[in-house]
Amino acid sequence: MAQNSTLVNGWQPVIGLEIHVQLQTNTKLFSPAKNQFGEEANTLVDLIDMGLPGVLPVLNDGAVKQGIAFGLATNAEITKTMVFDRKNYFYPDLPKGYQITQLHYPIVKNGIVDVEGKQVRIHQAHLEEDAGKSMHDVYDSESVVDLNRSGVPLLEIVSEPDIRSAEEAVKYLKKIHQIITYLDISDGDMSQGSMRCDANVSIMRPDDKEFGIRAEIKNINSFRFVEKAINFEIKRQIKVLESGEKVEQETRLYDSVKDETRSMRTKEFANDYRYFPCPDLVPHEISEDLVKEVKDNLSELPEEKQKRLMETHNLNEYDASVLCADKSIANFFEEVAKGANAELAAKWIIGDLNALLNKNDISLKESKVDAANFSKLIQNISNNTISGKIAKDVLDEVWQSGEDVAKIIEGQGMQQISDEGELEKIIDKILTENISQVEAYKSGKDKLFGFFVGQVMKATHGKANPSLVNQILKDKLK
Repeated sequence: MAQNSTLVNGWQPVIGLEIHVQLQTNTKLFSPAKNQFGEEANTLVDLIDMGLPGVLPVLNDGAVKQGIAFGLATNAEITKTMVFDRKNYFYPDLPKGYQITQLHYPIVKNGIVDVEGKQVRIHQAHLEEDAGKSMHDVYDSESVVDLNRSGVPLLEIVSEPDIRSAEEAVKYLKKIHQIITYLDISDGDMSQGSMRCDANVSIMRPDDKEFGIRAEIKNINSFRFVEKAINFEIKRQIKVLESGEKVEQETRLYDSVKDETRSMRTKEFANDYRYFPCPDLVPHEISEDLVKEVKDNLSELPEEKQKRLMETHNLNEYDASVLCADKSIANFFEEVAKGANAELAAKWIIGDLNALLNKNDISLKESKVDAANFSKLIQNISNNTISGKIAKDVLDEVWQSGEDVAKIIEGQGMQQISDEGELEKIIDKILTENISQVEAYKSGKDKLFGFFVGQVMKATHGKANPSLVNQILKDKLK
């Protein structure tokens, strides 16, 4: 049942994820209020979002199409008839006292996601409305509620308990993120709450026939925290069981500051919410024509883009897969490659540019590097205007200021020296000043070749064309 490589102190973790994805519709799931992030608190709220007497919800067709698109992308079953239910609970950020969701008849069920060769099953993906947002740090002694998020359409993606480690969980989560962003149904920005994750975690012995008692961990809003929260919870449950106690079925909160989970509430079951079909919404039929329409307009998926980049730009499988891991990076590469050497562009994006993004922990769209300017950088490397070493300095300047590549190169005199006559004069002078090293090289000390190259680079402040320097040196040191 389990792979030994995923065992932790003899225990097998069993993990399932519930991923909440905010859909990119113009309006909310059941009301005409705008679906937009970052507006002033409580300015995007309709009477329907508040559930005032006499108001009736109207289903957003755009959200339905986006749910179908996700189902098609994950080889799932698209339901012919979906039913909306009321999930009843009382909390300040839910003024209606209930959430409209789907329990028994979701829009999508029985999907499959391939995660580096392992298949993770999707139990279902259902449409539901988001709740408002409670905030506890605006005032010292009071909590406040922003209802702008109330009614925003969510697609909740529920996996089967097929995941066996925190690392696997992160890979699966990143795969879902990749799918929803390629489909353009969500921006997947976890820092803004566009994608949120709850993790169901239990442990068992490898030869047990049944899973252990699970705990649901909430409040996880980054890939890194998902891994840390699950690993903490696995260790906590091992400690509980090995001390002779029992793990309780409960909901736990992850505290990223203390790097721990703590109990919120225990023994939560579906019947606690008194689900029943929403009386304001009739069952919704999904026709084959609608599914075909969505399929015909489906965006290019990651695997398709990767294959196309390999064929079109002669990229190897690894480079293409790294570029396509993030849609914005893949699109950036394609823009750069319109005017520059594709293989060289891939090398610099995967290497130096990604290093800057990771070091500063920001996305490409948040940086000052745009495709047109980056393309100029690659062109200047290709035509030997600048060396690879100087190109790194140029990229650093672009990163800091966003300045035009051509202006940086010209303004700082960074052009590479490719004049053969000028380089010969410099090399002749260096060889004359280092006669003993020349004689040693000619007597068999080949490693001294690097010394001569270094001296030329030092004399030209790194601007000499390396390949031309090597060629001239080899000719003169025969």
